[in-house]
Amino acid sequence: MSNVAVFNPSQVPAFAKKGELSAVAKALAGDGTGGTKRISIKGGVFRLVAGGKQVASIEERYLDVVIVNAAPKISRTYYGSAYDPENPAPPDCWSPDGERPAFEVQNPQCDTCASCPQNVKGSGNGDARACRFSQRLAVVLANDIEGDVLQLTLPATSIFGKESGDDRPLQAYSRWLVAQSIGPDMVVTRMKFDTKAESPKLFFKPMRWLTDDEHETCAKQGLTEVATRAITMTVAQADGVETKPIVMEGKPPKAKVKTKAEEAESDEVEEPEVRKEKDAPAPAKKSKLSSVVADWDTDD
Repeated sequence: MSNVAVFNPSQVPAFAKKGELSAVAKALAGDGTGGTKRISIKGGVFRLVAGGKQVASIEERYLDVVIVNAAPKISRTYYGSAYDPENPAPPDCWSPDGERPAFEVQNPQCDTCASCPQNVKGSGNGDARACRFSQRLAVVLANDIEGDVLQLTLPATSIFGKESGDDRPLQAYSRWLVAQSIGPDMVVTRMKFDTKAESPKLFFKPMRWLTDDEHETCAKQGLTEVATRAITMTVAQADGVETKPIVMEGKPPKAKVKTKAEEAESDEVEEPEVRKEKDAPAPAKKSKLSSVVADWDTDD
């Protein structure tokens, strides 16, 4: 099966779309079949990763998806040492909500993320902060809405920043839609690489409305256990190899943190822009929503 076939389910026979693995497949594939499947943007290429292994990639610089769920908070992770591929280790400190360290952290760097020394510019490489932001999404491919729910972890450069024309990072894109009473889960979203960026960086653009049936299917996909796992932070020992959240008596489990291999996909982190109430995004320049929607079908 080619890489194109994996990302293009229209080429997959009907029996293979059921997603039911036989005993033979499970026996030969080992435990890796149980992990969350995800989209990686490492190296500026869209890659499908399953069981910690890359199983497909595409040459196109864009990918159309539907965002079916998202972590309610932007998470943070800090590694005190360089990544060692021969001996991968969990982060030294992490936060699922970007406000304070998770309760499982054995050596928290500070009581709060805002006052943490690892949050100071210059604590990382150059002017960057040593502690990095990330946002987890659960998405489905636009050409296979009923198919697998995939995890997508975005680095800070794909989350924050200002828009430039139709090029919008995730937050600017979401605010632009919401200003028109449109949710990101109501449309097909095109993710495309910023070809001017040195490290992988994505922009987001709406392509079309979902149909009523598609929207109903995506709503159900967003409520699945797989979607919940995709947006939840848990500590992993290796790239794509998930472990169960550490549970302490009397406290809820925390969620999933990016591994050091995943951190390699991120660009240098910038502090998110602090917006005052008066700086709330204004409605799109086009006054008629129909005019905006009409433009979604245009190519890049």
